[in-house]
Amino acid sequence: MTEAEEEQLFDVLIPPGVPQKLIIEIPQKFNVKVVERLEPLKFANMEGDKRELLAFRGSLDEIKKVEKYMLDQLKAFVEEK
Repeated sequence: MTEAEEEQLFDVLIPPGVPQKLIIEIPQKFNVKVVERLEPLKFANMEGDKRELLAFRGSLDEIKKVEKYMLDQLKAFVEEK
């Protein structure tokens, strides 16, 4: 992948607690890949702390679809519990 193509990719962070099934399903259903991102935490007593989080990476159009799908699936998951 060239640098120009890499610059046009976007991430949507995967919130902690998302079922593994969904993390596996989304890259199979959409043109995205799972990546790790180092994110700074901004909570009390954790200023400056960084954590590795998972994210889906893809084009803006795909990421918008993934975000909507993931939120819909999470709502359904929570409602059935």
